Amino acid sequence: MLLGVFAPATATTVQASKTKNIKVTYTLKKNKKQIAKKTIKIKKGATVTDGLKKGWKVSDKGGFISKIDDHKQNNKKKIYWTFTVNGKQVNVSADKKKLKNKDHVEFKLSKYNG
Repeated sequence: MLLGVFAPATATTVQASKTKNIKVTYTLKKNKKQIAKKTIKIKKGATVTDGLKKGWKVSDKGGFISKIDDHKQNNKKKIYWTFTVNGKQVNVSADKKKLKNKDHVEFKLSKYNG
C-alpha cells in the first residue's frame, strides 16, 4: 500500500521537473555554410541570448550579437549576425525574444545588402 502512494508522488515530481526546462536547437551559419549545431537545455522563459551564451562564448551589446566564439561582425564590410526562430525573421533583439520548447534558432553571419 505504501508503494502505491509513493509511486504517484515520484511521477508527479519527475513531470514537474520536466516543465522547468526546454530544449532549443541552435544552428550557426557563416556565408550559408553550417559551422555549428547544438541542442541546448535552458529554463522555460529563457531568451535567445540565454541559450546562445550557454552553448558558445558570446559578445553582445543591448541584445545585439557581435561575436560568437571566434566569428565576429565586420561593420566596415557590412557583415552582421542575424537570427531567425523557426524559420521566421524576428523583429526584437536576441535578449528580448523568449523561446519555447523545441524551437529552432538559426544565426547567420553574412553581408547585409540593404
